[in-house]
Amino acid sequence: MTDTAYGPSYLYIDGEFITGGDRRHQDIVNPATGQRIGSLPHARIDDLDRALQAAQRAFATWRQSSPLERSKILRRVAELTRERAPQIARELTLDQGKPLAEALLEVNTCAEHAEWHAEECRRIYGRVIPPRQPHVRQMVLREPVGVCVAFTPWNFPFNQAIRKMCAAIGAGCTLVLKGPEDSPSAVVALARLFHDAGLPPGVLNVVWGDPAQVSHHLITSPISRKVSFTGSVAVGKQLAALAGAHMKRITMELGGHAPVIVFEDADVEAAAQLLARFKARNAGQLCIAPSRFYIQEGVYEQFLELFTAIYGSLKVGDGLAENTQMGPLAHARRVDAMDDFVNDALERGARVACGGQRLPGTGHFFPPTVLTDVPDDARVMVEESFGPLAPFTRFRDIDEVLRRANALPFGLTGFVFTNSIKTSTRVVNDLEVGMVNVNHFGITLAETPFGGVKDSGIGSEGGSETFDGYLITKFVSQASPA
Repeated sequence: MTDTAYGPSYLYIDGEFITGGDRRHQDIVNPATGQRIGSLPHARIDDLDRALQAAQRAFATWRQSSPLERSKILRRVAELTRERAPQIARELTLDQGKPLAEALLEVNTCAEHAEWHAEECRRIYGRVIPPRQPHVRQMVLREPVGVCVAFTPWNFPFNQAIRKMCAAIGAGCTLVLKGPEDSPSAVVALARLFHDAGLPPGVLNVVWGDPAQVSHHLITSPISRKVSFTGSVAVGKQLAALAGAHMKRITMELGGHAPVIVFEDADVEAAAQLLARFKARNAGQLCIAPSRFYIQEGVYEQFLELFTAIYGSLKVGDGLAENTQMGPLAHARRVDAMDDFVNDALERGARVACGGQRLPGTGHFFPPTVLTDVPDDARVMVEESFGPLAPFTRFRDIDEVLRRANALPFGLTGFVFTNSIKTSTRVVNDLEVGMVNVNHFGITLAETPFGGVKDSGIGSEGGSETFDGYLITKFVSQASPA
């Protein structure tokens, strides 16, 4: 069965939308129903080569383009994004599963990313260095790195792709992007947005296919100069090693396992409400989800009761259904993974406060689940669950909780709740993450950098740092003729 409201999917190469031929096609499935809703063409090797060659050819002129031209196109992308947001969001819900309201928020928020890059690309400045001799002029230039290749995930397909597109294109680079085969509609929509905004052929190319084959071909090609990846730590390390073997620049935004630290002096009710709602976003399938809950002993029971009452009562269902607050997991294998995490925690002495078992019927549904008194060696405390599991544990003092929170190799983001400036300053300084939220959620904005430390990645996306990974630094020292 195919949902007639779900549009066709294409390759986008050298300004052309391509499908059909003898290419392999993959079924696109609605995770809420398990039904086929579309078909996605996979790129052949000659398609990948054509995309690389188109990007190389386009770079010769795009690198010389005026920042005003790039800015105009990015602004038009923002305008078109808002105009088309309802349809883009609906298709995003159909193939990814998140509630329609969340999908619409993702698309509309991303219009700001296009606008931010439209402004920042006009401010890619070099500098003049005072020379040691009067007849010498020395300067630093920032130039686009060249043809970039990017790989984006299925959990926030519009958001993750537009960040890389805007940064590469705004910097004067050209791009070949492989989007997520399971939820492709958002990236197809982005290709259409840039096409209709007047982007020259070859500057942006979109391909699909077997991830290992496509990534190896694009990264090892002598044409590509930069690799950007968002996804798991394991895959990120493989791609980083491959890129390093060929001396390609990299930006890696990898997995997280965000600690939540709630101190006794916090506004416990406000913290519970914010965290319960945010934990349910995209069914917990986001790298910045709160995923390890460290609650100080004096407020543990109070916080647990408040959090569980909100989190356990959320309505789970089809993302297009009215009043749905949490949708399905994106894949059947993710439901199996949730079962494994819960069973392991229970075997180690944890208890279930709510949820804990997959929901019956069709679709990939798992309920909001709270696990209490979870030991630090449980898998759900050590590995990123990437689902609606909230494991709780107690702590005594700040030294103990920082030691436990920093014990893992992950370092993307963290959440801290306290009314003490002294406490918050200590945690901000000592928590080993790239982003810290204190008493609220304040990251992922267009004007703020997004990135982690340790195994959670290399480099940042967004903010004034957004173009750093797409520019080279050229030093010029020029003497006047004698």
